[in-house]
Amino acid sequence: MGRFSWRWGKRKGRTGLGILLVCSIGLSGCAQSTAPIASSAENGQSVTTSTKDELVLAVGTEPEGGFDPTTGWGQYGSPLFQSTLLKRDAKLQLVNDLATAYSVSEDGLTWTVTLRNDVKFSDGEPLTAEDVKFTFETAAKSGSVIDLTNMADVQAPDDSTVVFTLKSPQSTFISLLTTLGIVPEHAYGADYAEHPVGSGPYKLVQWDKGQQAIVEANEEYYGNKSAFHKLTFLYLDEDAAYAAAQAGTVDIAAIPAAFSKQQVNGMTLEAVKTVDNRGIMFPMQPAGAKSGAGLPAGNDVTSDLAIRQAVNVVIDREALVEGVLEGYGRPAYSVSDDLPWSNAEAVFTDANLEEAKRILASGGWVDADGDGIVEKNGVKAEFNLLYFAGDLTRQSLALAAADMVAQAGIKINVEGKSREETKKMAYSNAVLFGWGSHDPLETYNLYSSTHKGEGYYNVGLYSNPVVDSWMDKALKATSEEEALPFWQKAEWDGTTGFSYQGDAPWAWLVNIDHLYLVTNGLNIGEQQIHPHGHGWPVTTNLEEWSWDNSTK
Repeated sequence: MGRFSWRWGKRKGRTGLGILLVCSIGLSGCAQSTAPIASSAENGQSVTTSTKDELVLAVGTEPEGGFDPTTGWGQYGSPLFQSTLLKRDAKLQLVNDLATAYSVSEDGLTWTVTLRNDVKFSDGEPLTAEDVKFTFETAAKSGSVIDLTNMADVQAPDDSTVVFTLKSPQSTFISLLTTLGIVPEHAYGADYAEHPVGSGPYKLVQWDKGQQAIVEANEEYYGNKSAFHKLTFLYLDEDAAYAAAQAGTVDIAAIPAAFSKQQVNGMTLEAVKTVDNRGIMFPMQPAGAKSGAGLPAGNDVTSDLAIRQAVNVVIDREALVEGVLEGYGRPAYSVSDDLPWSNAEAVFTDANLEEAKRILASGGWVDADGDGIVEKNGVKAEFNLLYFAGDLTRQSLALAAADMVAQAGIKINVEGKSREETKKMAYSNAVLFGWGSHDPLETYNLYSSTHKGEGYYNVGLYSNPVVDSWMDKALKATSEEEALPFWQKAEWDGTTGFSYQGDAPWAWLVNIDHLYLVTNGLNIGEQQIHPHGHGWPVTTNLEEWSWDNSTK
């Protein structure tokens, strides 16, 4: 891992705290990949694969559960090996994929989808409405992150028609049509996640777990063909991906912002706007509570509204973007900044130390003994902030935020933990999490009292009946457009909400740009605003990728 030093100070011309992160990267300290490499380098110059229709990519982590859409593969990006009924273009507008049309009944309960009739799976078998029916029924039974509890029935009256019946109107059902890849009933079994068959643009030909996945173009694919016949995905951590880029052994490498200022011969840095956010989740109950699984829950410090609001208002998000992200990102104020269902009224002026101190004093938090930490009823304003150990960006954000918050008299102890440790400790400790989706259902999962404590969802055990009511109205709307004002009011309705002005169950910090080192001459097309980084979202538009004429 690179060596880091911190320098702090007040930046000229700005109110509030400043931050400067200086990164000194020693290549010898970077982890080296043991995965097979499909390209070479000469004299430090990046060299593409010997045939121009092959690429080597290090663009994300290995999917823990494999490549089965019915259990979650493809939720944060293209399922790659499978097709979806609909998809979103670069502007996030709905376009057809397997579907040629869809309609929704006036009461919002019946969704009818018409399929194209020229689609085959990679094994040559035709895709029909029965496969769509099978996929949705299988996903509904999987108990995974795919929530189909509101689907009452799905039928395939003929080979090209699928009819979904819902228990109640659901505006977010459209997102399931855009993300759930269709699997073949005839080729689905217990090992499907490791040996997927689908109708997407590529097919999996080799998976060396922990090292790489090799995919080739699906000759049966009905859509626009990609210019690249073969892709090799290397599973490298951030250090190793950067080292591979320097060595010229990959065509694209996803890197953290800390490496962004380092020039790499033969490669260009591409920055993609995202809703891939990072924020501090606060336990909302007083200490002594229990999670649904009986784990210790609650925190006497973070359960106090004044603490949560003070943390929100004292953090200089612009400084985090400039110092930790090297300018590659933007401040975050919600889980859905710049998406249609976010509420612009929830954005506030941050980095106001005096306002943070005023909030704390009004809430009864004062520094009675002069040690620099405020207290209330004998309780010091001190709590732990966990992050996933090994995640450089989260560590840097956590340390920077803690330093800023200390100016207001709140002490944050930053600790790196494994994911398993974090799952157990998250109910009673603040955690620096990351989210971000093209589906407003993620907002519901994070803030609804219905889903609190399910996986990583709402582990702070937040509950507000008014917020629940607004989100329930949003879900039961018959279209995305009709639902928008309800989502926005759940965030802030002028009186309450899950925003900073309301209950402040989170202190959102930044939306990180996704950064890729791309071999010179490789055009990766117009990218969507990316969701959270799981699922290789950069590959969503692979059919648009090409070499510039000068490199052919």
